[in-house]
Amino acid sequence: MGMKFPPLVLEDWRETRDALHAYARVIGSIRRGMTPFAKHWWHITLSVSARGLTTTPIPANGATFELVLNPMQGQLELSTSEGREARIPFHGQSQRALYDAIVASLGELGVRCSVQLEPADTSYEYLPDAAAQFWCALTQIDTIYKEFKGGLREETGPVHIFPHHFDISLNWFSGRLVQGADPSDAEAADEQMNFGFVTGDESIAEAYFYATAYPKPATLTDAPLPDGAYWHTEGFTGAILMYDQLVGANDPRSMLLGFLQKVQQAGSRLMR
Repeated sequence: MGMKFPPLVLEDWRETRDALHAYARVIGSIRRGMTPFAKHWWHITLSVSARGLTTTPIPANGATFELVLNPMQGQLELSTSEGREARIPFHGQSQRALYDAIVASLGELGVRCSVQLEPADTSYEYLPDAAAQFWCALTQIDTIYKEFKGGLREETGPVHIFPHHFDISLNWFSGRLVQGADPSDAEAADEQMNFGFVTGDESIAEAYFYATAYPKPATLTDAPLPDGAYWHTEGFTGAILMYDQLVGANDPRSMLLGFLQKVQQAGSRLMR
């Protein structure tokens, strides 16, 4: 059976999305505070696993622990390399309530959480079916982005989730330095393109795929795009493919993969 993408109309699941976003920011902050620094802020990201969004192993007390945000089971899963586990069910609790529960559960597992946060007290209406639909879409997007990544010859970053914007993202690097930038500052000096997916934000109200270039070539928006895609220029400049184009499509994998490949090829050519 081929890939099928479920509807993700934001108005139908906004509070569930906001809850997952808030929870992702909590575990992303814990990862950020307890793992070594990585360039391009890759030490704050989460990865897609078969069970959910994972911090991957975090060092603590000579061992490691892992936090997994599991949308299908509706819970946060905690485990240690010493074989100890705990579960925290989701019921729309606030960031603060979840963070306090994580700290308490880690303490029971023998891990001291040394990260100090100021989590929000907002609670949410959490719809398990909506979370499951999002997870169905995200796992397929992750697979397609990794296929796209595998076809790129130059350096690429991981396919991962940035908690602050709740977008799945992949960086491609040309290998050239940005003229005039401090070469020791990877964030500013590495010529790159960024490919991602967002469930909807203040720039574009519904779920969308994007591709941006840094620094932006002057003629980037003159490059042709696949059918259904367009250039967005308000607030940021990037190629956009709306998620709903994939819903009901005969071959959504080829549609998304073709969009990513065509924009990358155009950007790579224009950035030379």
